[in-house]
Amino acid sequence: MRKLIATVFNYSLDGLLADEGTEFWKFCFDLPENREPDDPAQLDFLQSAYAHIMGRTAYEGIAGSMTTATDHPFADILNAGRKVVFSRTLKTAEWANTTIAAGDTAEEIDKLRRGGDGHIMVWGGVSLWRSLMRLDLIDELQLACSPTLRARAPGCSTASPSPTGSTWSPAPPPATGSSSCSTAGTANPAAHSARRL
Repeated sequence: MRKLIATVFNYSLDGLLADEGTEFWKFCFDLPENREPDDPAQLDFLQSAYAHIMGRTAYEGIAGSMTTATDHPFADILNAGRKVVFSRTLKTAEWANTTIAAGDTAEEIDKLRRGGDGHIMVWGGVSLWRSLMRLDLIDELQLACSPTLRARAPGCSTASPSPTGSTWSPAPPPATGSSSCSTAGTANPAAHSARRL
């Protein structure tokens, strides 16, 4: 059965995601691994995915980028790869090799998992990540944390997603900029604000 791997990037050490147009967004996209994401291991990981799944908002943003920025290292991989967009409002998907999953989320994921080994990559957005976590469908959560703290709320360091029944383990760090870790299992998003997982 295929493994569902959610990758969360542009994530601060205190659990906040970068919103487009903010200073944190600019900071994240000034990091070398975001400006020039050409790590061979990352490209192999993306290339070997059975499918790339995303919510409607992430789909629209990524599709717009990858179909116009054809020199981006991910463009050939994503433009040719199998993509599934989870949306009950999207009626058509113009990006090549894209299908729309509008049914029950757990059933749609089960269909994708059947019939082989390997992995399915979850690109986001926040609503999709949360739905998958609530349904306990994520097998592995990979966080790429940017080396910054964004919030100064009491208990901030404990408000980040906490794995339930899982073990944190460091993943190989990128050559520069951010650090990363991964966890097997799922995270409980219930106590997090709108821009937290």
